[in-house]
Formats: sequence, structure tokens, C-alpha cells
Amino acid sequence: MVLTTVLCPVCRHDNISKRGKTENGKQRYLCQNPECSIKTFILDYDYNGYLPEVKNKIIDMAINGSGIRDTARILDISPTTVINELKKKNLALSPFAKEGD
Repeated sequence: MVLTTVLCPVCRHDNISKRGKTENGKQRYLCQNPECSIKTFILDYDYNGYLPEVKNKIIDMAINGSGIRDTARILDISPTTVINELKKKNLALSPFAKEGD
């Protein structure tokens, strides 16, 4: 039997407990840190759009001026996923304020 340490993907806290299984039979975990912004997570996602690092890349690419279709194509995710993630982060889909305004 091999024990693996599970860390929260957001706060990197190690106080984690099991929280049931997903519909696909994958183990779901609960972060016990009250300051963490995420409650439950799984370790191996089937779809790239669910990965926390992909969500961060969506935001970075939007800030750097990449379009929705371009971001979706590069990250191999749906354009709808890109739009939904931008909406969650309250980023305007239009260009940021221009310099001098």
C-alpha cells in the first residue's frame, strides 16, 4: 500500500479529507483550510478546461490580448469554457482601458 500526500491545488494546504466520488468513480477531496477559495477538487481531470493551471492560463492570455478562439485553440479547450472562465473572473471581454484615457 502506497500513501500519497494530497495537496490542495489552490492553497497548497495538506489538511485534506476524502469527500466521496464523482460520477466517473474518481476520488473527490475536500480542502479543510477555511481561507481556501476552493472546496472540493479531484486530482486527475478528464477535460483540460477543469485544470487550475489552464484556468490561470486563460486569464493570462486574456490580459495579454489573446482572443477567445485563439485561447481555446492553443489550450485545446472549448471557446465556451474560455468565456465562462472570463465571466467568473469578472474580466471584461472588451480590450482593457487604453493608455492615456
